[in-house]
Amino acid sequence: MVATEPSHQPRRTRLKQPLPGLALATTLAVAAEFVGHLVPLLGAPVAGILLGVALSPLLPRRARMQPGIDVAAKRVLQVAVVLLGAQLSLAQIADVGLSSLPVMVGTLAACLLVAHFAGRWLGIDSELRTLIGVGTGICGASAIAAVSPVIRARSSSVAYAISTIFCFNIVAVLLFPPLGHLLGLSQNAFGLFAGTAVNDTSSVVAAATTYGPQAANHAVVVKLTRTLMIIPICLALGVTASPVPNQRRLHLARRTVGLVPWFLIGFLVLAALNTTGAVPVAVQGPLETTCVFLITVALVGIGLSTNLAAIRRAGSRPLLLGGLLWAVVSTTSLLLQRAAS
Repeated sequence: MVATEPSHQPRRTRLKQPLPGLALATTLAVAAEFVGHLVPLLGAPVAGILLGVALSPLLPRRARMQPGIDVAAKRVLQVAVVLLGAQLSLAQIADVGLSSLPVMVGTLAACLLVAHFAGRWLGIDSELRTLIGVGTGICGASAIAAVSPVIRARSSSVAYAISTIFCFNIVAVLLFPPLGHLLGLSQNAFGLFAGTAVNDTSSVVAAATTYGPQAANHAVVVKLTRTLMIIPICLALGVTASPVPNQRRLHLARRTVGLVPWFLIGFLVLAALNTTGAVPVAVQGPLETTCVFLITVALVGIGLSTNLAAIRRAGSRPLLLGGLLWAVVSTTSLLLQRAAS
């Protein structure tokens, strides 16, 4: 007779795998909250990512910790974004999304044009400059992951592009809030700036949360609207990258529509519930506090995931292109806002 009990062991093991890394990220997030209270200008989310980056090279038993760190960096952040929907109504989301479109489209167009021409001038191959361009112009690692199979990118190019994008995410989280105060940006103006000029959702939320709760709500809507740009970009690249049959193009279109992230849907569902009054006012304050803490946990996880060796291996030219595109997108966002005001 063969015992059936051992067959359940792998499931229990899988459930336990994330616990050590998730516990570490949560503990460091508590420390980051303390630092954020001591230095309000820095804030807990920024303190969290700095703690993670600083401790990343010293992380013991990385293989054991990594599953939980990945959960913190991805799933915890996605849950936080969903909960942010409880602070908004569908009318606010529609208004912010539509009003931000000119800045969004303008920054994306400027980014892709400069990526093409400056990347060629720097001698960066088409594959890598496309990945860095869409990563900077749309939503960082998510856009790179979505575009990679469409253009059949090499894994080395994907790694270089993500490493390059990550560098400037860190810079944006540290630099943008004081820059916003220096420029006298309102909460909504900074939310639009962060939502269009910062790459990954985590960094957008971190920078905007540091600036203020209204900026965070505004930035998340802008960012999630910007994320939807993945769909037309992937379709365009799929059609132009190589001559493919109509059947292949139809398959690509269906696959690309599936790139709409689940947390965007969850965010909209919770906003719809809030619109109908189903989210009590009494719980909105605790939800907002919970969101900030979950964001801090996620940013600790992102910091702990930093691979400094991979960033060094990326070399100077991809970093130079990433820095140039980051500057172009940031400047274009501010100029378009100024022109519209």
